[in-house]
Amino acid sequence: MDSRKPQSPTLDLSPPLRQGWLERLFKLNAHGTTVKTELIAGLTTFITMAYIIFVNPNIMADAGIDHGAAFVATCIAAALGCLLMGLYANWPVGLAPGMGLNAFFTYTVVGTMGYHWETALGAVFVSGVLFMFLTFSRIREWLLNSIPVSLRYAMGAGVGLFLGLIGLKTAGIVVDSPATLIKLGSLREPGPLLAAVCFLMIAILSYHRVFGAILISIITVTLAGWGLGLVQYSGILSAPPSLAPTWMAMDVAGVFNISMISVVLAFLFVHMFDTAGTLMGVAQRAGLVNAQGRIENLSRAMKADSASSVFGAVVGVPPVTSYVESAAGVAAGGRTGLTAVTVGVLFIAAMFFAPLAGMIPAYATAGALIYVAMLMMGGMAHIEWDEATDAIPAIVTAIMMPLTFSVADGIALGFITYVALKAGTGKHKEISVSLWVLCAIFIAKFVFL
Repeated sequence: MDSRKPQSPTLDLSPPLRQGWLERLFKLNAHGTTVKTELIAGLTTFITMAYIIFVNPNIMADAGIDHGAAFVATCIAAALGCLLMGLYANWPVGLAPGMGLNAFFTYTVVGTMGYHWETALGAVFVSGVLFMFLTFSRIREWLLNSIPVSLRYAMGAGVGLFLGLIGLKTAGIVVDSPATLIKLGSLREPGPLLAAVCFLMIAILSYHRVFGAILISIITVTLAGWGLGLVQYSGILSAPPSLAPTWMAMDVAGVFNISMISVVLAFLFVHMFDTAGTLMGVAQRAGLVNAQGRIENLSRAMKADSASSVFGAVVGVPPVTSYVESAAGVAAGGRTGLTAVTVGVLFIAAMFFAPLAGMIPAYATAGALIYVAMLMMGGMAHIEWDEATDAIPAIVTAIMMPLTFSVADGIALGFITYVALKAGTGKHKEISVSLWVLCAIFIAKFVFL
């Protein structure tokens, strides 16, 4: 007879024990993923959005900001945003200074309106604080729901058109003309030709789903420029440049000016709707929607995004926002915040590649700007073209952004057109209270400023 006592069953804790604190922090098993998968997903997301390291400093430099400081600020702001998203919201989303918003910052607020870049940073800070306030309250849902869907899509498309015009102008593909305002530039010059090659290369590689298509194209065109003697080699690695020129440089007091209201609202609206669309799209792909249709930790993800913009203004960059390129990491298996943390760590490591960032010519980044601009135009497909009172304001919003060279003016004209058409066609019930208020503010801006 076996005298040994039967052993009581024990709970298998091998996965948590094997993964340790990472499992407890990110709940990897609950999301059906592993550390290896999350790390690979993070690397994938980083490579697809790493072009911002080269593009954003070039755009910021046009506003008068020190290129080296802008490079470091871009890396730090992106890293902080990713770490916050990963550790607080546990979402596989990468963040960095927003494309389109950086162009609005430089070419409209600083270039056209004539404000100093410090004041523009102040506007970014104030809009970020407002975004945080809206996110921590129920006003966010009310405001998101009160803005017509057609205008939301039109804002994204309009920013894309604006970004595309800047890319074409930077590359020299279009130039100014006294007779027709703009015309085709000389395609015999190396700059416009290399920018066009960069754009076409990105489009072809992206069509074939080549990993890191934008980054590969930018570096390839830069090497071509180096071979033609247009780029000077200055090394690959070095200690990060000083952040001092942009650290805490924002002029918040200068924002409290009536003429800056439209600027703050433009930053706020474009950022808010872009973030909402990106996060909801990534949530669907990452399986973060439960059986009841609720998105897991959406509120935390929005809070992380809004707080990142405030931190970004402190270090010296335009609004930091969630990147749609995060979908690439999700497709690679990313399901938790460990993916975002991996992206953040890689942005920190990127700070030591300042010489490489300084070598990237404007025509290389211009090709990327044109490609991203065309992707942003996709939102216009969701507009109800058979309903003129929706379609016409959307067209006005999108078209007037590049034609006035101002995101803020495009938004204002679109909102005014929407309210006027709805009221004039007897559809005043479709005009929310917030739209009436915003319309009055925008009209006052054009009348008195």
